[in-house]
Amino acid sequence: MKCKIEKHNDQTVTVTNKLDENDMVIKDDLVSRAINKEYWNQRYAAKEYIWTVSANQFLVAETVDLPIGRALELATGEGRNAVWLAEQGWSVCAIDYSEQAIEKAEFLAESKGVLNRVKFKIEDLNEYQPEYGQFDLVTLIYLQLPFERMKSILQNAVKSLKSGGIFLLIAHDPKNLIDGFGGPQHPELLYTKEQVINVISDLVFSEAIEIVKAEQVERLVNSYSGNKIAFDCLVKAKKL
Repeated sequence: MKCKIEKHNDQTVTVTNKLDENDMVIKDDLVSRAINKEYWNQRYAAKEYIWTVSANQFLVAETVDLPIGRALELATGEGRNAVWLAEQGWSVCAIDYSEQAIEKAEFLAESKGVLNRVKFKIEDLNEYQPEYGQFDLVTLIYLQLPFERMKSILQNAVKSLKSGGIFLLIAHDPKNLIDGFGGPQHPELLYTKEQVINVISDLVFSEAIEIVKAEQVERLVNSYSGNKIAFDCLVKAKKL
């Protein structure tokens, strides 16, 4: 991005011009990386956990009072949410396409003593077909792909629910790009609650659901430079 420095009334002001061609290449690269398995394998190869090992706060709040049963976690990453669910008594099937992520997730589950409650699978969610009508809870947390790629994943998630089962999605909201902290820095990788609801409520899609909650939510992030606010979209739906 091209910038120039100007002075106004003895104050220095940075004036940012429009994106140049180099910036567009960088932005396009963000999308390419998001769908590149090898990129994620390289990133998850680090010994340290790149995300926290604590469960997502919205997952905890929205599921803590649910009856315990079978859970499917899509895009489990390093397994923090699958492990937390298993600690609560859930029988969990956790999916990710990164072998490195699954290896770390299995290690985390073993260290917490719940590996016997979590079945980890290496699958590409754009090809994976979950068992129909078999799960009491399906979670999809911070899977940030171009939205066209999300549609079949969302519908498969709802199809895999039992009657009365709960689907919970948490994702980085587009508002986060301008006003929030962290998350993908490309609008194609962000989506709203309305987009999610339109897909899972599509009249062509035969599953009957009730939207229990759909909100843009704020999340406090404790960063190296102090507390920051991130904006997420949260959709909670019940299969009828």
